[in-house]
Amino acid sequence: MKIGTMFQLEVMQSKKKGSDKANQYRCKLIDKNEQYIFIDFPVNIKSKKTAVFAKGTVFEVTFVGDDEVIYKFRSKLITKIKGKIPSLAIQKPDNVHRIQRRNFIRVETAVDVAVHSDQNLFPPFITLTNDVGAGGLSLIVPKNQSILGEIAELWLVLPMSKGAFLYPNIRAKLVHQEKENNKITIASFQFLTLDTKMEQFLIRFCFEKQREARKKQLFDQSYGIIKK
Repeated sequence: MKIGTMFQLEVMQSKKKGSDKANQYRCKLIDKNEQYIFIDFPVNIKSKKTAVFAKGTVFEVTFVGDDEVIYKFRSKLITKIKGKIPSLAIQKPDNVHRIQRRNFIRVETAVDVAVHSDQNLFPPFITLTNDVGAGGLSLIVPKNQSILGEIAELWLVLPMSKGAFLYPNIRAKLVHQEKENNKITIASFQFLTLDTKMEQFLIRFCFEKQREARKKQLFDQSYGIIKK
């Protein structure tokens, strides 16, 4: 773990009740010593609000290493640190485990996606994603458009750092469709064909998006920009 690594946190008490975005947080490693890891104040992934935790709160911490592999460890909040950059001191782990979980991270982001029917049950269409993860995505179904059948071919355009783009073509299974409160229909897909290299690219894409969102929030806070 190096300085600047992005972490995703889950509160263990909430995790027992069923983990979702409501109890997932992101933060950044800003310093460390032999006993503690120092992180900036975690932000709720869903609400985008800075979270407040009591001393002793136990977290499951997940991050992507330099080798593009997912790691996790369990830690505990020791204390809050006042200073030029307020931070939290969490316990440095004795063990860090390598894991393989495609769905451990998903980010809300709008990228172009073309949807093709596996059996020509509906004409191809282009729309925007609602969120993207390494194991699947959800997308906005345009008005007067139907998705028939279970299997579809998805063609994505993923903007990466330094101006690079990825164009993955992924075979996916339609999991469900539902109308949101604003009457927009959202369709969720599970990826079926995804090699290890592309999976790692998607994980990196998700973390880059989280990093961008975190930087934007810090900028807004610094300049007193409040979203209504």
